[in-house]
Amino acid sequence: MKRTFVKDVMVPVSEYATIPEEASLYEAVTALGKTQEGVSQTPTVCLHRAILVSDKNNQIVGKLSQLDVLKTLEPKYMKMEKPESLSLSRSGFSDEFIMSTLEQYSFWNRPLEDICKESLGLKVKNFMYALDEGEFVKESASLDEAAHLFVVGHHHSLLVNRGEEIVGILRLVDVFGKIDQVIKACEPQSVTA
Repeated sequence: MKRTFVKDVMVPVSEYATIPEEASLYEAVTALGKTQEGVSQTPTVCLHRAILVSDKNNQIVGKLSQLDVLKTLEPKYMKMEKPESLSLSRSGFSDEFIMSTLEQYSFWNRPLEDICKESLGLKVKNFMYALDEGEFVKESASLDEAAHLFVVGHHHSLLVNRGEEIVGILRLVDVFGKIDQVIKACEPQSVTA
């Protein structure tokens, strides 16, 4: 069977939405919203759940996701520390803990419209997700290696590089799509006892 490489599955940077780090929250939300337009007409196309952030030299310096926007609208999330004494389930904190923090930190205690008006002028560079060393994969890497990086790093996407240049995005949804194709091609053999 032919081996699959990252470059075979990635989304090229040219097909991904990018916003300058000096852009405002308003511009970022607008750009994120545009990534969702027209998807209902093409259900096989997977949504981009994040946009890339570039510096003044057009170099990719970060990512901005829908979750990052939510965290920005309620800055108290940045003050919240992760207590080591609490046990986490696979999906995160317990329901009891989550609800207690909602009350303890007074999250979202004002109308969303008020919160938004106060936040619109914030600059993307102040709330973007800065890139981490473990979020890169070479375009020549095998899909096996990329799958390992996703699992161990708990990533939803990886930046694909060719040397120092970022040339694409490898999304978990695309890796899963390839795995889905391969598994379906491996028709189960009937087992006789």
